Amino acid sequence: MPMTPPDYAWHFTPGSAFPHRDGGTGTLAPVAIGEVTLPTGRVVACDPFVCLGEGEAEPFTVTVEPGRYRAEAAVATLARAGAAPDPHPHTRIAAARLVIRDTPAVAWEMAVVAGQDPCALGEDDYFGYGVDAGTGCFHDAAAHHSFPGVEDDDGPLWSAIDAVVDGPQVFLARGEDGHTLAGFTSGWGDGCYPTWIGRDAEGRVTCFVTDFLVVPAERVPAA
Repeated sequence: MPMTPPDYAWHFTPGSAFPHRDGGTGTLAPVAIGEVTLPTGRVVACDPFVCLGEGEAEPFTVTVEPGRYRAEAAVATLARAGAAPDPHPHTRIAAARLVIRDTPAVAWEMAVVAGQDPCALGEDDYFGYGVDAGTGCFHDAAAHHSFPGVEDDDGPLWSAIDAVVDGPQVFLARGEDGHTLAGFTSGWGDGCYPTWIGRDAEGRVTCFVTDFLVVPAERVPAA
């Protein structure tokens, strides 16, 4: 059996708490990133510093209606056991989602690209995207070449990151031809992270959620 997804609405419910790996407590809160333009409705999730302009990231097989959709991050504030409140708390991005419609998700399925079959996975395995620069994102498949300068420490992606002075490391980058990209740091850093698709009671796509595996799976209600 592949990895079983939890109910990711829990990650985006203010005040959801969990024990983290340092023996303390993590508390979750949603943070808005901005609207992502999807002119083709083909969603890509990837490490933008690795994939933008390289054509290495493929869109998910499930598509949505073209439009503008809001992105947000589930930010975990981590506190050590017995420690006094910190004016500059330690935060991590636990998950990020692209909201397609505001209806409750009652079922979750693994987001895959062409050629991936979840039935071929082993127990607790998953398909995901690789992160090698500590960053993940959502963007439209047509935006691959709309953010020049990534390899040169220049361009709209870097400008958006440099504008983040304080708070959670999330950003909205504006590229060429009206494209936008929602970016965020990836949990504990580099790795491979799954993305899930939520569906409502009518089978419609509600959201795409990338799980950065900060929250222990056993601490989240099952889907």
